[in-house]
Amino acid sequence: MKLLKKIIARILAVWALLMFASTMFIFMWFYFICPLLPEPKKTQWHRQLSRLWMRLFMILSGIRFKVKGKEVFEGLENAIVVCNHNSLLDIPVSFPFLPRANKTIAKKSFSYIPLFGWIYSYGTVLVDRKSNKSRQESYEQMKHVLTHGLDMLIYPEGTRNITDAPLKSFYDGAFKLAVDTQKPIVPVILLHTKKMLPAKPAMYLTPGKIEMHILPAVFPHDKTADELKKIVYDIMANYYLANEK
Repeated sequence: MKLLKKIIARILAVWALLMFASTMFIFMWFYFICPLLPEPKKTQWHRQLSRLWMRLFMILSGIRFKVKGKEVFEGLENAIVVCNHNSLLDIPVSFPFLPRANKTIAKKSFSYIPLFGWIYSYGTVLVDRKSNKSRQESYEQMKHVLTHGLDMLIYPEGTRNITDAPLKSFYDGAFKLAVDTQKPIVPVILLHTKKMLPAKPAMYLTPGKIEMHILPAVFPHDKTADELKKIVYDIMANYYLANEK
């Protein structure tokens, strides 16, 4: 029975990959409009297309999706959204399905993936983590994103969490950005993606329901970046432990 389950999970992973690629070819033509648009219209257009693309992809892949806490953004100035990161499913669902248009930060190596990298680059701030110059330039670009009234989406763990802990330790960037710009931080927790598409074993998909839970904003007033990081980490870790089942 376990062997059969593994075989089915791998078949479903291959199927989902094929669905991702095939639906990308359907939508990619509409992304050619992106270079012609100024910000923030470029990011807004990119997000709307991505929402349609990901909805179709999830339907064809047997993935359901639910968002809780959209009201957090009502009346809130543009913000820095920080999200946990357990699976390759996280970025495709978090970026388009947050309530407002946003850009995310991503490794520059993603931009080298044929076709997908070109599409992805229009919705991101790219960074080469091995380059101090690139890290500084990306930090200034994130500030620029916020000046356009867009939200900035950051995964403070840096990479997928393959540990048994609810979260990996956080990098400083998101919290330094919040203190420097005095923009609020909105914690977001994605649930069930680690079970559905884990980092190990590779190519192993169990369809199910992804939940995005948006938590109340944390404001940086009178806080250092380290203090803010600890507050947000504790909120997210405790929430994940209480709700991931």
